[in-house]
Amino acid sequence: LSSVSLLWSRDVRAGSIARAFFYLPYAFGLALVARSPLTAWLPRALATTLVLLAAGFAVIGLWQARTRELFFAPDLEVANAYTTFFRVTSLFKDPSLYGRYLVAAMAVLLVALWLGRARAVVVLPLTALLFAGLHFSYSQSSFVALFAVVLAISVSLGGRRLRVALAAGVAVAVVAAGAVTAASIADEGARTATSGRSRLVSVTLDAWQSSPVAGVGIGGQPKASTEESGTGTVKRNASHTTPLTVAAELGLAGLAVYGWLLVAGALGLIRVVARDRALGLGLSAVGLMLVVHSLFYAVIFEDPLTWGVLAVSAAALATAGA
Repeated sequence: LSSVSLLWSRDVRAGSIARAFFYLPYAFGLALVARSPLTAWLPRALATTLVLLAAGFAVIGLWQARTRELFFAPDLEVANAYTTFFRVTSLFKDPSLYGRYLVAAMAVLLVALWLGRARAVVVLPLTALLFAGLHFSYSQSSFVALFAVVLAISVSLGGRRLRVALAAGVAVAVVAAGAVTAASIADEGARTATSGRSRLVSVTLDAWQSSPVAGVGIGGQPKASTEESGTGTVKRNASHTTPLTVAAELGLAGLAVYGWLLVAGALGLIRVVARDRALGLGLSAVGLMLVVHSLFYAVIFEDPLTWGVLAVSAAALATAGA
């Protein structure tokens, strides 16, 4: 569907880049991994690799926070000069991408700890390191994703008393967050309180309303939003909400396919949990984190973790079936 939408894309160049460098190679990779044998040692090796890479990224992020030096984020260097805090990106181009990777590793560590697959003496120091690295990203979307995935894991694996305590805690947190958000909007306005997200939602809806059925084509949302709203630039009008991006670029058909993909992926993960609880819950935790994070930072199909979760779960099911 994305490839066909290039025929009417508002930005053929951006759409071609998305297809050539992300969608097609990741789809081929998914097809290969899904048909590869999943040996008994591989899940632990994947988890270990994810955690060690994240720990390395966190160390680099902490070093950047101390030295005030960034590597691949010239735009953020300018933004940091006008704020009272210093955001880091480690080896990523954006703090939210950096934060997403750290949260994925923390989710896997928490699942391993709950299931007794890793010792607290190992998990707790690593989690502390990852959280320290996450702190200096100042990525609101990553903290929301962390909150959601920790809550989901704890509710799934905890006892009745813990569930009651979590429900009460969530209720208090939601009320407090709502009050703080309302006060911020009243004092600063919606755009400032949401770090510009409300404006991005508005201009993305403008793009969708211009072509609600077929969409503006893959890669065309930023340009279409600029043309339809008459405000901002193409670079600064990129949507930060995956469902809205899909609706704007692929229309109602795209939303239907996107919903089907989420449901199919969830059903596959449920089957993996039934056959291999540790692997299934680890993949589910990372998958949930990606979906929640994508509601505030839209790069989900361009993230190899997304395709990795789908591919490994498919490989696990194929291996179990054989």
